[in-house]
Amino acid sequence: MITVLWDIDGTLLDFLAAEREAIRACFALHGLGECTDAMLKRYSAINRRCWERLERGEITKPEVLVGRFREFFSSEGLDPAKAGPFNADYQLALGDTCVFYPGAKELLTSFHNDPSVRQYGVTNGTVIAQRKKLAKSGIGDLLDGVFISDLIGFEKPDIRFFDCVASSIGGFDANTWIVGDSLTSDMRGAVNAGIRSILFDPSSSKRPDLRVDRVVTRIEQVRGCVSFL
Repeated sequence: MITVLWDIDGTLLDFLAAEREAIRACFALHGLGECTDAMLKRYSAINRRCWERLERGEITKPEVLVGRFREFFSSEGLDPAKAGPFNADYQLALGDTCVFYPGAKELLTSFHNDPSVRQYGVTNGTVIAQRKKLAKSGIGDLLDGVFISDLIGFEKPDIRFFDCVASSIGGFDANTWIVGDSLTSDMRGAVNAGIRSILFDPSSSKRPDLRVDRVVTRIEQVRGCVSFL
């Protein structure tokens, strides 16, 4: 039996597309004017830094969710006091745009129909956003289960997150893989949990500083990685 643990945002779904649409929708909702491409790029950099700090255990999830917008608004000359309400609406808006990476839905469907494969979602996203995405995209119907860090109480790459997953699915073995785009959460989590890893790096821009078993630039390449044994 092959077990695949899928990261969702940035691996199965194009998170940047959802982020872009959600932020622009919330700018309109809150009367903040236009959110330009340059502003979105600056926000993305802030957001990425905040999540990486969370994965290193330096800040908490609530500090990420509101703090990223507080920092972004301050840097753009907007009222940082709006960060909390903006984030609440943003979590809902994130689930409105679901763009699969090419080949992702087809591979999920193929694995779903293969009795030799079981597959699960493992995500640090919020419960509100993830449940909406899973339902709207249809991913939830293709997975054997989904593990959301907010419900577990620990974030990837914390070994306690992976201990909970392992306990729930009957353990990990040599045929257990995690597929993700993040070195600091998915690949570090694989090392912590002692499982195999596949880094999804469509731009071939990442330079791993830790063990990564396979690197793919297209999601459909995952099939060949997990079936090579």
